[in-house]
Amino acid sequence: MSEQSRGRRRGGADDHPSVTLSNGFRAVVEADRHQPGAFTLVVDGTPQSHVALDDPRYLSFEYVRRIGHGIDLVAPEGAPITAVHLGGGAFTLPRYIAATRPSSRQQVVELESDLVEFVREQLPLPREAQIRIRHGDAREVLAKLPPGLKGTVDVVVVDVFSGARTPAHVTSMQFYALVSGLLSATGIVAANVADGAGLAFARSQAATLSALFAHVALVVDPQVLKSRRFGNVVMFASANPLPFDRLPRLVASDPTPAKVVDGAELRAFIASAPVVTDQTAVASPPPARSIFQVKPGASE
Repeated sequence: MSEQSRGRRRGGADDHPSVTLSNGFRAVVEADRHQPGAFTLVVDGTPQSHVALDDPRYLSFEYVRRIGHGIDLVAPEGAPITAVHLGGGAFTLPRYIAATRPSSRQQVVELESDLVEFVREQLPLPREAQIRIRHGDAREVLAKLPPGLKGTVDVVVVDVFSGARTPAHVTSMQFYALVSGLLSATGIVAANVADGAGLAFARSQAATLSALFAHVALVVDPQVLKSRRFGNVVMFASANPLPFDRLPRLVASDPTPAKVVDGAELRAFIASAPVVTDQTAVASPPPARSIFQVKPGASE
């Protein structure tokens, strides 16, 4: 019996499949009580991914839906793209791209091999999807990707978390310089940034992307923008103008409306926030346990 198998619990109706990862965190797959055929991956008590196996086009989490809108606009509808995902989770966006853009080429980088095996067992990937999974630290693997991939990628999704926090080494200008080397001329970066009061971390991330890319836009809940609550700020960046004429309408019509911040408003948002380097990088701030955490027994 493998270490993973020993770490995994299997129970009855009041239990959920789970695995203990190498970092000590417990990963659990919980059925969505409100949507048959849908599941949530929870890691260290934090919901990480939502997957609707019967309808992979459905994106439940607010920030994932916002990234999905950006992916929808990066190329003509249905056209295959090349995508790299830094951070795997339950592969929500790779599944989405495979469903909406068949024949797309995708690479997913995930540190936790046990998590990948667990998710593939509990929430199998579509057989026809062209998704290659690479194991290892996002930044280390990024530097070792095949040379032929450089300059060809349409979308790089940066959604790297250890528990509820983004590690410092994937927040710096040096890290994003590696990301930019993958992109095609019109390729975009889509980064998920979690922050709280004051948004100091998000402002510095926006400053960092703006130092490397000529075009940057944020998508954010107005209440988060006003620093009234902890939340996600989705950041898009590209060397060329973002193809986002329709994006403001799309995000405004979501169940949780958001707004696009760019141009002068983005410059005001950044203000004097510093560009992050390897020497100054810090992990994203932790949320209060009451914000994103799953209460014990809440779904049992």
